[in-house]
Parts: sequence; structure tokens; C-alpha cells
Amino acid sequence: MTAEIVYTGELRTNATHLKSNIQIITDAPTDNQGKGEAFSPSDLVATALGSCMMTIMGIYAQRENIDLKNTKINITKIMTTKLPRKIAEIVVEIHFPKDLTLSEKHQISLKNAAHTCPVALSLSADIKQTVSFLF
Repeated sequence: MTAEIVYTGELRTNATHLKSNIQIITDAPTDNQGKGEAFSPSDLVATALGSCMMTIMGIYAQRENIDLKNTKINITKIMTTKLPRKIAEIVVEIHFPKDLTLSEKHQISLKNAAHTCPVALSLSADIKQTVSFLF
């Protein structure tokens, strides 16, 4: 097993990663009857995309001796306006440090790494992935 999730009431869950015992609380968003006091499950999906992209770019960067420390990713999740309620688009803005100089080859490889991360490849084709790389 990967995780155990316990419903704690009031549209909130507590998920425990079993290998590390790290916990994540989720809360329904305010636009769907929740308090919005934590990541919603769909926020986690969008956030997982950015984290996965960064991780796979990080693997490439380690191999190439590139320091991606302080690279920042902004995530915007856009939900459908009609039923059924689901994620329509995830906007990913990847901001590389201003003092990082990357060759065109490395920029292309980092883009490829991001677009081929497991989460990006696992999401439904119905979810638009809009990704910007700001070198």
C-alpha cells in the first residue's frame, strides 16, 4: 500500500504516506461546500503535476551537473464550469533562477523531461496542460 486515507468529517481527509508517515490534510474547496483550509483533492492533482515535472527535470539536471535549486513552479488549476465537475486545465509556469545560464540543448531537454513526467503522461487528455518555461 502507498497511503491510508481517513475521513475526519466536515469534508476533510487525513492521508498518511505509509513509508514515511508524512500526512496531508485535504479539505473541500469553498466553491464546493468546503472550508478551503487545505489542499483540495483536485489541488493535489494539479500540484502533483508540477512536483512531478520538477522531479524529472531535477533527475536530468543532476545527471548534467546543473543546479536547479530555487527553480519555482506556479500552478493554477481551472475547473469546468459545467457538470460533471472536473479539472479542465492545469497551468504550469516554471520560473528558472535569473542567474542560471542554460544551453539551448539543456533547455530543450528540460522541457522534454517536464512533459514526459509520469503524472503528465497519466492525466486524461481531457485535461489541458498549459506549460510555460521561463528561462
